[in-house]
Amino acid sequence: MSIQGQLFSYNKQNPVELGKVSWLRNYDDALKASAERNQPILILFQEVPGCGNCTTFGNDIMSHPLIVEVIESCFIPLCIYNNQGGHDKKIIEKYKEPAWNNPVIRIVDKNGMDIVERQPDFRFKSKTIFSIKEALMASGQEIPKYIEILLLETNVLDNKKAEEFYLGMYCFWKGEKEIGVINGVIGTEAGYMFGKEVVKIVYDTDRTNMDDIITKAKKAGCADAIYAPIQKKDTKNHILPVGTYRKDPEDKYYLTTSKYKVIPMTLLQKTIVNRAISIGEDPSVYLSPRQLSVLRDKKSTKNQTGNNIVDVWYK
Repeated sequence: MSIQGQLFSYNKQNPVELGKVSWLRNYDDALKASAERNQPILILFQEVPGCGNCTTFGNDIMSHPLIVEVIESCFIPLCIYNNQGGHDKKIIEKYKEPAWNNPVIRIVDKNGMDIVERQPDFRFKSKTIFSIKEALMASGQEIPKYIEILLLETNVLDNKKAEEFYLGMYCFWKGEKEIGVINGVIGTEAGYMFGKEVVKIVYDTDRTNMDDIITKAKKAGCADAIYAPIQKKDTKNHILPVGTYRKDPEDKYYLTTSKYKVIPMTLLQKTIVNRAISIGEDPSVYLSPRQLSVLRDKKSTKNQTGNNIVDVWYK
């Protein structure tokens, strides 16, 4: 690991279509490993070399650090090329998978039988994560909290259900603490607007709405002013148009001043962990084993709070 940014290594011999996961390439070896480790097999049927859909799937979904971790930790990863002969062709014929196709995920037991529905949707992280969650349940494994958090976050972002607005208050550190716990809020950020402290709020429109968040924020004393993307002042609802926004250098104050600041996290993880620390709760339950391993590396001293986990995870 490195204090200069990227933390974890990966198999650089992987074709781009395979992402950062360490895959087995032999079906029989995967069946044997599944029986020995009592874990299901996650099979990626992939075109290698592949089209833009295939390379994007590898670069995006199969390279997300938390997706890579759960696949390598809870499954036997097996990749079968759908445009090759020999052993690969034998397996795609066994599962009646089309050749030269877009990426498909199947999750099977030690006998090669599907334990969840075939997943052909290669466009969205949330679809892959949902299949993983279902497979963990079907195989009797505990669903890691970090996977539940990632599914919530990616489902909102994939389906464009996220909206944002800003609340002004006397202390944005308190604001992040109080607003971050509201159901449906997936992200908060401390900053300034019109020279005053505000909290930027990103929320899931399926699980909450602006009125509900404002009501709860007012009860906590964190809604002195409301700024939303409107064209003119809404006098009836006391909503003002958004002005120029500037992020505070100490966004996520409680996280930034804790030992957990060195761990790269997702947007929702940061919000949840910041809140947990502020109320004295153990934040480790919301993080993956590999994320927590960063704490044990004495060379990891860089504050990662402002970074995207995908941008800084790999070296």
